[in-house]
Amino acid sequence: MSGPVVRFAPSPTGRIHIGNARTALFNYLVAARAGGRFILRFDDTDLERSTREFADGIEIDLAWLGVAPHLVVRQSDRVALYEAAAERLKQMGLLYPAYETQAELDRRRKLKQARGLPPVYDRAALALSADERAQLEAEGRKPHWRFRLDHRVIEWQDGVRGACRIDCASLSDPVLVREDGSFLYTLPSVVDDIELGITDVIRGEDHVTNTAVQIQIAEALAGAGKAPRFAHHNLLVDASGAGLSKRSGALSIASLRESGVEALAVAAVAVLTGSSDEVHAVSSLVELAQMFDLAHVSRNAAKFDPADLRTLTQRTLLKLDFESVRERLAAHDIVGAHAEAFWLAVRGNLDQFLDVCDWWRVVDGEIIAVVEDADFCRTAAGLLPPDPWDEKTWSLWTQAVKAATGRKGRELFHPLRLALTGRETGPELAKLLPLIGRAKSLARLGA
Repeated sequence: MSGPVVRFAPSPTGRIHIGNARTALFNYLVAARAGGRFILRFDDTDLERSTREFADGIEIDLAWLGVAPHLVVRQSDRVALYEAAAERLKQMGLLYPAYETQAELDRRRKLKQARGLPPVYDRAALALSADERAQLEAEGRKPHWRFRLDHRVIEWQDGVRGACRIDCASLSDPVLVREDGSFLYTLPSVVDDIELGITDVIRGEDHVTNTAVQIQIAEALAGAGKAPRFAHHNLLVDASGAGLSKRSGALSIASLRESGVEALAVAAVAVLTGSSDEVHAVSSLVELAQMFDLAHVSRNAAKFDPADLRTLTQRTLLKLDFESVRERLAAHDIVGAHAEAFWLAVRGNLDQFLDVCDWWRVVDGEIIAVVEDADFCRTAAGLLPPDPWDEKTWSLWTQAVKAATGRKGRELFHPLRLALTGRETGPELAKLLPLIGRAKSLARLGA
């Protein structure tokens, strides 16, 4: 398989929300459109907060959205690779031990800020002699390990933001390995991007400042020009401009699914909000992939109103053909020769998919008919045409009832709808009447 190789790399420390889904879908659609590969990588090196339950939940959420990875990997299974990479960097003199405590680093940072200086790490650890390092370790201090940045300007052509440049002299040497030997995000991410052949890293704009560091590490481990291409998209925020938190559970994919929102509505809102493309309903991820282009993504915040998900769910259901919902209908025992005609009749009157169960009861079950004018309904029942019925039956019947009673408009149609469906409003009766059938119609009209 040719084409781009991309990855979505969540930490399994909670369920993903619609903002996380935005990143996942951006990557998936780029791969799908160009015949590439989409890798799901769990960044689960934080053993205290990462759980298999959250990882399983994320896979369920992605599957509901229609996102199927070609490969799933877990960083917790790949620690030997990171250890080998760290050792290589040490041998190259690019990964050095530092012994400052967090309190000492905070104090130095505040002093620099008070003097109007940038709070950049001063590389004091590089000035330590072997004896001084031995003395600190004898006192019980364990080092954390920092990557020695080359103080040069890193430039890249960002897939969303265009030409970007960061002067690494303005950055602190990043800590890659903690005192306990565990890895922070940066090194495992770069090692995996190299080992998995990632060609494009598409992620939120909150990672822009990491990019120069990651490019330098990638070049150290794999050679110049071996870093992947980068694209940093705007972040999804609520109407007030507040960001979304995975830990709060707000707008989680799981909660949206349980609320009856359609997966394709979530995908369309997540992908098209904050772009030059109008947010609209789509009938498949294939359709969404064909129109998606990173070049259309704005650099402004991607504000959305959660209420849009409800409206878009209705519009999405209206676009879905029978084959795309056949199995979902069958799961609610909506099957048989009339299932397709039923779906086409009711899909425009659904707030959520499960509303089909109520309408199936109307056409195939028992309801409480509402007869507000018994004499009129009996007259109408006597004028019901003989079988077989089709979509012309409603018009022929109501014309006959109009001629016999002199009624028209709401006075004619409303009592018939109430009696036949028990509802004030609903799908076109021209489509519903043949599904209800003559026997049920006679019974509900009180004949």
